[in-house]
Amino acid sequence: MADDLFIEMEASQYTKSGQAACGDDVRFQTVEKENRHLCALSDGLGSGVKAHILATMTTSMAIKFLESNIPTIEAAEIIMDSLPVCEVRKIGYATFSLFDFRLGGRARITEMGNPGYIHLRGETEISPLSDRQVVSAHWPDREVRECEADFRVGDRIIMCSDGVTQSGLGVRKDMKFGWRRSGVLAYARELIHSEPEISAKELSAAISCRALQLTPGGCKDDITCVVVYMRRPRVMRILSGPPYYKEHDSEYARQALIGEEHVVICGGTTANIIERELGKKVKVSLSEMRRAGGLPPVGRIDGIGIATEGILTLSRVTTALEERRPPMEEPPAARAILTRMMAHDRIEFVIGTKVNECHQDPNIPQDLELRRSVVKRMTAALEKNFRKQVTINYY
Repeated sequence: MADDLFIEMEASQYTKSGQAACGDDVRFQTVEKENRHLCALSDGLGSGVKAHILATMTTSMAIKFLESNIPTIEAAEIIMDSLPVCEVRKIGYATFSLFDFRLGGRARITEMGNPGYIHLRGETEISPLSDRQVVSAHWPDREVRECEADFRVGDRIIMCSDGVTQSGLGVRKDMKFGWRRSGVLAYARELIHSEPEISAKELSAAISCRALQLTPGGCKDDITCVVVYMRRPRVMRILSGPPYYKEHDSEYARQALIGEEHVVICGGTTANIIERELGKKVKVSLSEMRRAGGLPPVGRIDGIGIATEGILTLSRVTTALEERRPPMEEPPAARAILTRMMAHDRIEFVIGTKVNECHQDPNIPQDLELRRSVVKRMTAALEKNFRKQVTINYY
């Protein structure tokens, strides 16, 4: 079932040493109504701000063309015609790799100038179903490669800029021609062998980091690695607030029974319901209390998940998501929730609708919003900033 699948698309980048802007750019887009997932990676000519402009123009146009189903060669010609001309080299040029996949169908990968993509099923490299080269009459020196791939559950597509494949070039004697595509392939296989369910985020970060390490003395070229991974979604569930009707408490509590690593209980009343209905106790260690960092400490319910305070903590998490603040900058309770969110694909909120009278006190600061309002803000930030799938169920 398509509803049971998740397409994880992630990228990791390093900017060339001494440059203010990365000359590579990546753009992702999900077309929900078509169950379609798009990705564009571009490497602008040279490096720095000019390359960044070329790359961002290319990815923004490419995503629009993909979504509109513009023929590849026509899209490539429009992109090349639109790019500003470099004053030194007298050309406007940016390479690109495009990924277009509709659940239930086949993936289409289009490349011009970038290293060839890698398609892995486990540790096995998969050849494309079709592979053809197209040359534009308008730009005869630009060859476009169009591939169709049988993209299945568990498969990964790896795309990168030449800053990855050329790492080590001219520096390492054992890499006369750089790391090359074959080196990236071997390293990806090694990582997957040691961790078969490694996420797209972790794999892209590991490959780009390895490319950086292969060139001592700083980043010699912009480095970008993109990984697309189709798998079953990793589901996290957050329970907060008591149900409107007390007779629903038992059913509500059972929503927490999906695994200890996937559940967060927010709010003292909510934790009390879980304790009563499931026969568990919240445990808070002394060390957690000492380093709470301005928020009530994190508790743990054996076999269920973690427990935190409610509105204050959720409000802090919401602000961090909206401002894209790293989890490590937050107090332990907010950090624990954010870390779990980033490790999961689908976030399910189970929200009790009984009003907590203490939150109606006019003396409480205005930013202490009602639970449902906070969750709506959090949902918007998760979907927009982190491409998470979010559902809300009210009790």
